[in-house]
Amino acid sequence: MRYLHNEKGIALVTSLLLTLIALAIVMAVMYLITQGVQVSASHKRYRSYLEASYGGVETMTKIVIPQAFADPLHAPVGLLLGANFYQDAVHDYRYTKCFQVKLNNPRSSWAGLGCSADALTLDPSSTPDVTFTLQGPPLQPNFSIFAKIVDTTVGNSDNSGAELLESGGGVTAGGSGVSPMHIPATYRIEVQGQRQTNTKERARLTVLYAY
Repeated sequence: MRYLHNEKGIALVTSLLLTLIALAIVMAVMYLITQGVQVSASHKRYRSYLEASYGGVETMTKIVIPQAFADPLHAPVGLLLGANFYQDAVHDYRYTKCFQVKLNNPRSSWAGLGCSADALTLDPSSTPDVTFTLQGPPLQPNFSIFAKIVDTTVGNSDNSGAELLESGGGVTAGGSGVSPMHIPATYRIEVQGQRQTNTKERARLTVLYAY
């Protein structure tokens, strides 16, 4: 006798299908969790070298450039224009001769004053003007900082350290001194911070700085 509608084994097939569906759901959930952990870790690492880049901007604009323009009698030895290296127990700055050219001249004249073609690009890691190291968190690698001036608008800022544009009168003076309009020098600076042990982990900032 032949059975045209034999349902033997349907329970096994149904249980296998449900098991397969459950396994697919579990795998999808595990994948989403794993991807979430990886994305979270990537954002955490990115915040680290982004903060390092911000630190590089602060160092560049508040230490390196002001001290490069400082009165020679008060500037740290080795950090004056014309030198290319300064190091002490905390700082380690290295910068090129083109850095001096860029500080005092518009972009149109850089090539004629000795700056290479790579020094004119927007990539701060390609022939950077200034390089230095920032200390990382405990037990973690330090950060390398690359900074490059990519455009300069020359102003009339006094770089000597002397108050040449101020009136010389005392308290009772009539204020007859000449006070020219101050037009600060303006720089576009590209800064990149990256891990010393992994150059793919990096962040880049563009800064407009007036001195």
